[in-house]
Amino acid sequence: MSAGTLYDKVWDRHCVAELPGGSTQLFIGLHLIHEVTSPQAFAALRDLGLGVRHPERTVATVDHIVPTTSQARPFADPLAEEMLATLERNCAEHGITLHGLGSGRQGIVHVIAPELGLTQPGMTVACGDSHTSTHGAFGAIAFGIGTSQVRDVLASQSLAMNKLKVRRILVEGRLQPGVFAKDLVLHIIRSLGVKGGVGYAYEFAGSCIEALSMEERMTLCNMAIEGGARCGYVNPDATTFAYIQGRPFAPEGAAWDRAVAWWSSLASGAEAVFDDEVVFEAGTIAPTVTWGITPGQGIGVDESVPSLADTPVDERPLAEEAYRYMDLQPGMPIAGVPIDVCFIGSCTNGRLSDLQAAAAVARGRQVAPGLKAFVVPGSEQVAAAAEAEGLDAVFTAAGFEWREPGCSMCLAMNPDRLEGRQISASSSNRNFKGRQGSASGRTLLMSPAMVAAAAVTGRVSDVRDLLALVPLQVPVG
Repeated sequence: MSAGTLYDKVWDRHCVAELPGGSTQLFIGLHLIHEVTSPQAFAALRDLGLGVRHPERTVATVDHIVPTTSQARPFADPLAEEMLATLERNCAEHGITLHGLGSGRQGIVHVIAPELGLTQPGMTVACGDSHTSTHGAFGAIAFGIGTSQVRDVLASQSLAMNKLKVRRILVEGRLQPGVFAKDLVLHIIRSLGVKGGVGYAYEFAGSCIEALSMEERMTLCNMAIEGGARCGYVNPDATTFAYIQGRPFAPEGAAWDRAVAWWSSLASGAEAVFDDEVVFEAGTIAPTVTWGITPGQGIGVDESVPSLADTPVDERPLAEEAYRYMDLQPGMPIAGVPIDVCFIGSCTNGRLSDLQAAAAVARGRQVAPGLKAFVVPGSEQVAAAAEAEGLDAVFTAAGFEWREPGCSMCLAMNPDRLEGRQISASSSNRNFKGRQGSASGRTLLMSPAMVAAAAVTGRVSDVRDLLALVPLQVPVG
């Protein structure tokens, strides 16, 4: 099993049947569900008189609608309470494991599955959430799906899908100090475009990728979807295996040795043929900030908002729309833009190393007057680990709010929302119009360390300048 790409190997191993019209019936090894996209799917099963085919392959948590200030039940929002109660009833009825509030294992679905060892190389993973591509960091093929497809996986443990082409994205060299995986993926999306990956799976490879931690790889794959790719993945290696080993659902003993041998065989071989290849040099990438209304409208923190003359002709209407909505002028430096709200968290950047990197910037400093800043751990396990290190104390001493785990202001299906024309520095994944809860709110995406830098200066700032002022050992995240 040496020839071909990892994508080919995993796809072929999970192929149940070739369907009329050219699509494939693909077996799904792990199905992750949450409270937002599952209620209608379960209702459809009842209407059809069907049950859940493989409840042991389905795992649930609650993340999108949970408040982060207090998670006492019942929730103040009756709709949120009903959504959680519905998930609880559906999981109990069908024998599905639910990692609920207070279990010690609750959190954002794309955070808890890896930390529990549920996500493993060679798997097919599906979830009714667009950022399911996160799990590709482990050498899995992971797809975000819609509600009707959630129904299909519950009923049959399979999906009808068309096979993708594979683009290898080679990133060579090392990232500069103060530059993180979030900057790397924003740079890639800026370069290839938000539609550049349509019809593709992205294989991230090269010396830079090999040097990334698992949490950095998750950040990278998480945002592959923002570049138009249906999924993104990294070949499994010793870093992958070290992360998985010893986790609750990881193989043990002889089964572990067999698993590692098989996982190793999945990596794309030297003979693998890719449909496309793009090369990036890591050392040239600066801390990156979005200025517009798509993740592809990003620039280095030391750059200025691009002019129409510097924008491809077919992208100029979107650029003009972004100028108006964001109230940013072409040619103005992005550094120095005032910030109202700073949010650290989400399935992109709510893991322990993300919080460590932000805390390294916040330590010994104070949130700027009049600015709201808060930190939302990605899971109960992340919160416990951060608190054991005293990171919560670092943040609160600096004037940040330390919150309970959840999706929080990434999607704002909870009380965490922008108000009016507020502008946020956010470590989440989307800067669409109205994304963070206000129809006129504005979002600048950046790394957690850059969000922390914005919080303590009150404006978009180059985190490298702050790190130079106070030398710190910044953990990679």
